[in-house]
Amino acid sequence: MTNPATSPAGRALIVSISDDLVHGQDDGGAAALVTELLTEAGFVVDGALAVPSEAVDIRSALNTGVIGGVDLLVTVGGTGVTPRDVTPDVTDEVIDRKLPGITEAVRWSGMTAGVVDAVVSRGVVGVSGSTLIANIAGSRAAIRDGLATLIPLARYVIEELSDPAVE
Repeated sequence: MTNPATSPAGRALIVSISDDLVHGQDDGGAAALVTELLTEAGFVVDGALAVPSEAVDIRSALNTGVIGGVDLLVTVGGTGVTPRDVTPDVTDEVIDRKLPGITEAVRWSGMTAGVVDAVVSRGVVGVSGSTLIANIAGSRAAIRDGLATLIPLARYVIEELSDPAVE
């Protein structure tokens, strides 16, 4: 197996979940920030989708990434505690295998950095087919901190999933 820190990272899709976004309001640069950080880490970002906080729309966006064969799908937003925050619930329905260690690493990193929305996030990380799906809270601080933790772990998981010797 090659070193995940030096091998190509893969293809990524960003899904922003927010009712405000689909009604034309600005996301505060969240999708652009995720794109920038993933690109700096060597990912090719196929695009960024904005969907409302509706289960059917989130599920469709997740399936678009999985069926499209992206290696990493990062959702931003919809991970909190309000009734409209359904991203983790829908992600649970789509993933085949949860990766709770990565989920907790992202949450712990947020806690040590004092990023409140990262700490109270109900976000999950898991694999659907050969796609790693990760839910990140929507603030810029949560995005920066979450991706700093997620990216090296994602590279490792993607390498594992793409290794033909691993069945």
